[in-house]
Amino acid sequence: MKLSLFNGKSFLLLCLFMMLTAGSAVAEDWASWRGKYQNGVSDETNLISSWSQDGENLIWKQDFIGRSTPIIMNGRVYVIGRTGEGVSIQERVACFDAENGTLLWEHLYTVRNTYAPFSRTGWACMVGDPETGNVYSIGTAGILNCFDKDGNILWWRSMIEDFSVRTGYGGRTTNPVIDEDRVIITFVSAGWGDQKPMKGRHFAFNKHNGDVVWMSTPGGVFKIPNLYSNPVIKVLDGQRLMIAGTADGHVYAIKSRTGEKVWGFHLSQRGLNSSVVVENGIVYAGHSEENIDAPHMGRITAFKASGSGDITKTNEIWRVEAEIGFTSPLYHDGRVYYIDNASNMFCLNAETGEEHWRYSLGTVGKGSPVWADGKIYVTETNGRFLILEPRDTECVLLSEQQIHMPEGRTAEIYSSPAIAYGRIFFTTEEGIYCLGDKGAPYEVSSPSALVVGEEPSVENDQTPAHVQVYPAEVVLWPNEKVAFKARLFNKRGQFLQESDAEWSFKNMQVNGEEAKIEENGTLSTDAGTGFHAGIISAKVGDLEGTARVRIFAALPWEEDFSAYEDDKNPPWWMGTSVVQSPGGKFIIKTLEDGNKVLSKPRNVKGIQRHFAFIGTRDMSNYTVQVDVKDAYHKRRRGDAGIISHGYTLDLMGKTQRIEIRAWTSENRIRERVDFAWDAETWHTVKMRVDIVDGKAIIKGKVWKTGEAEPADWMIQAEDPYPATVGSPALYGVSNTEVNFDNLKVWQNE
Repeated sequence: MKLSLFNGKSFLLLCLFMMLTAGSAVAEDWASWRGKYQNGVSDETNLISSWSQDGENLIWKQDFIGRSTPIIMNGRVYVIGRTGEGVSIQERVACFDAENGTLLWEHLYTVRNTYAPFSRTGWACMVGDPETGNVYSIGTAGILNCFDKDGNILWWRSMIEDFSVRTGYGGRTTNPVIDEDRVIITFVSAGWGDQKPMKGRHFAFNKHNGDVVWMSTPGGVFKIPNLYSNPVIKVLDGQRLMIAGTADGHVYAIKSRTGEKVWGFHLSQRGLNSSVVVENGIVYAGHSEENIDAPHMGRITAFKASGSGDITKTNEIWRVEAEIGFTSPLYHDGRVYYIDNASNMFCLNAETGEEHWRYSLGTVGKGSPVWADGKIYVTETNGRFLILEPRDTECVLLSEQQIHMPEGRTAEIYSSPAIAYGRIFFTTEEGIYCLGDKGAPYEVSSPSALVVGEEPSVENDQTPAHVQVYPAEVVLWPNEKVAFKARLFNKRGQFLQESDAEWSFKNMQVNGEEAKIEENGTLSTDAGTGFHAGIISAKVGDLEGTARVRIFAALPWEEDFSAYEDDKNPPWWMGTSVVQSPGGKFIIKTLEDGNKVLSKPRNVKGIQRHFAFIGTRDMSNYTVQVDVKDAYHKRRRGDAGIISHGYTLDLMGKTQRIEIRAWTSENRIRERVDFAWDAETWHTVKMRVDIVDGKAIIKGKVWKTGEAEPADWMIQAEDPYPATVGSPALYGVSNTEVNFDNLKVWQNE
């Protein structure tokens, strides 16, 4: 057939248009752990089916030690991991050029106030914000950082010091999630006031400045000390929901803008680590612990994500026995793919749970699978990276590479692949890899937000149903103020407007001059304001919302505990009731001589080591002093001491010595001197930290209470990689009862 000139031009233009639009359609970012669909699926096409460590389709590789999945946004790769040896071991956030692997910036920080080991550092994946270009990381020690694209820290939070979250030896930490103007993170925590009981909680922060938007405790007492079931954001039944597993074995849905619980599905007798996938109004969730209603361990379940309250008995569609303790399912085109703990991948019919096929990836399943271009890209913990072709009744291996460390052992791989710009990125213990066709054009796409579904127009419901007080929690010092706002939401959790309100401030306890709230919702302090812990209330008609406030008096501080009732404690302290057992608490007790002390009772089982934070995360260059006493229990002795800037000064009963430590699980810094001290005898412990010329100088001394203070410091350490700020805390190991009295904190001269 002969084309006219006009038709020929049209045909060429059409071809060119199709080529350009096809290229733009498949060039995507990967700004969060499971991609924009939150299910492990990428729209990318023309991806590789094989590669070689010798160079075939290996675009670049950089030295990096990590276990989390990288994110890719605005032509950059962001990842968190670990670096250093000996005293220099640190957590590392790094940014690489996605095109060629050039290191653009990195941020190193000292790990503190956690017992997670170095090998488990950098567990959580970062998240990028398509609107601002900022990226967010959560460290092993609970430090939540907001970086701009050039690595400058815009704001930060210490989840341990601010909210007494639990990190634990396992190091498991959930990924932050961006939704609209909020960054959301999940932890097990035991804070102050009504948040003292240790439970799984969600924390939503303003992504621009770090203010607390809401805190939500949807479930009961924790059944696992930490977790990494990552949230999913979806619009269901007209509501914008955050859906996630939590520490009490449930999957909960809460309104993403307000933190209100909508429904819960009880899946396991213990806490959940595997993350859920939500598709077409169905939640696919797995675990590998005890089931609530069956004798076997673990299962994968599909249930309807609708209704309210407890939907456990009404909404289940199907279940299959499976032990899925770590990975998240993958959903694509009516099929669900999951990897069990033994690294077997299964393909199920999403409607019925019927098995189509299974395939062995190796021996240990930790990384979640990713679908793109008709292939599944997946890692296995023992160094394997596999490219698979899933078919109707079978799975075909296209490529397998096993990565080794220089000494010969296999490299650990815990990350999932991330796909962007026609390339595949993944992180290992041995390095970070970028795979792809070297001859393909490189194109950076505009960032895209999460695909969550369409909401009904807020114009359809203008009736207020919820008052949110913003910010939801604040800490103030003298001569500071905060202007609270009352925000109105409808029953679907959609924002309506800010409103005038009737404001009040109810104090749990005040030591010193009382702060007042003004009619416009502004709370101010002056130079003489004392310690506070209280609740801000905003009433709008019949609706009421609250926020929490802690106020700290100016240094110096002195506390002899005489103002408190037995079984209470200073309400502005964080972590005084860490676990549901006597030895996890710090409580006021009247001794036989009538003296009131802060007591840490003997713990008969479980974890015995705890700390109570008594200040704020940004304190620096101060001295702490406290009297301590332990008791004999058979042949056992307790430990007691102080934490400052993340450093521990420990008076140790069993070993009869004094230690200064940093990062206790690794003993990054450990200085010790012998010191014989008697049980049932008060001793005074004093610790001073100075940040000088980029170093931390940590000094300590101990003497029998009532005797003259020694002129010289008895123990000293120097840290060239210092934690420059940190809250003071009391530290105790309750093999026996440990008591504290006459606490003092003052600024160094």
